[in-house]
Amino acid sequence: MPLIAPSILAADFGRLEAHAREAVEAGADWLHVDVMDGHFVPNLTIGPPVVRALRPLREETGALLDVHLMIEEPERYVDAFAEAGADIITVHVEACVHLHRVIQQIRDAGARPGVTLNPATSLTTLEETLPLVDLVLVMSVNPGFGGQAFIPSSLGKIRRLRHELNALGSNAYLEVDGGVKPENALQIRQAGADVLVAGSAIFRGDPPVAENVAALRNAMTLEV
Repeated sequence: MPLIAPSILAADFGRLEAHAREAVEAGADWLHVDVMDGHFVPNLTIGPPVVRALRPLREETGALLDVHLMIEEPERYVDAFAEAGADIITVHVEACVHLHRVIQQIRDAGARPGVTLNPATSLTTLEETLPLVDLVLVMSVNPGFGGQAFIPSSLGKIRRLRHELNALGSNAYLEVDGGVKPENALQIRQAGADVLVAGSAIFRGDPPVAENVAALRNAMTLEV
């Protein structure tokens, strides 16, 4: 069964710890932290202090802090996010001139390295580094804003990546982020995803967070 990683980008930052706690206590497995710099993507979000603020919740519950760096020159900030408490640090192939070096930097800093790519970027860009990472993230929207619709062609990319990971004998997680909701969660699971990131589907709307987590989980429990 895929893991659920609520994206705190959609949470209420006025009560971030409490909102994140609701999701974890409802059965979410990880907390996904989207970091944007206003350059690589057209939005500006959070830095290492927010990861540090969530660290006590991670230590109490075991919910991993899954940090996604949508920033230029991510190597400048890897050590700071690792020191703040990130368990997983994922960088974009499009943002790294020396991707192999950044992957090693993440591991040397004590975190698990992940790589990701935008919807229009080919999986071939991962060929040389796929055996070196602990997580591969497929962006199923163009990054920068929450609440976007899932790009249907992402399902084919997820299937191809699942095949490539299996062929390598890789234990890396295959994560999917963007437009994930109960209506498409089963399709994403069937395509081969291990981790589903959901923001608006969990933190926004009238139903309580616990009901939203349960709805996403239930959608994935159908027979494949």
